[in-house]
Amino acid sequence: MGLRRRRFKQTDSLEDRLARFAQDMRNRAGKEPPGLERNQLLKRAYSADQAVELDRQLRERHQQ
Repeated sequence: MGLRRRRFKQTDSLEDRLARFAQDMRNRAGKEPPGLERNQLLKRAYSADQAVELDRQLRERHQQ
């Protein structure tokens, strides 16, 4: 018998989860001194914000 894939149903939307992740990254970055670690956290937050916007655009286009 092959490996079984663990599946579970998400209770929050992708948009909510990405927004929460972005906010968490910003909070963590605010606690870091200026430098590489802080910049990486802010970059991850920015990427999550872009993913939220892309998801909105795709859903909007799909509904038309």
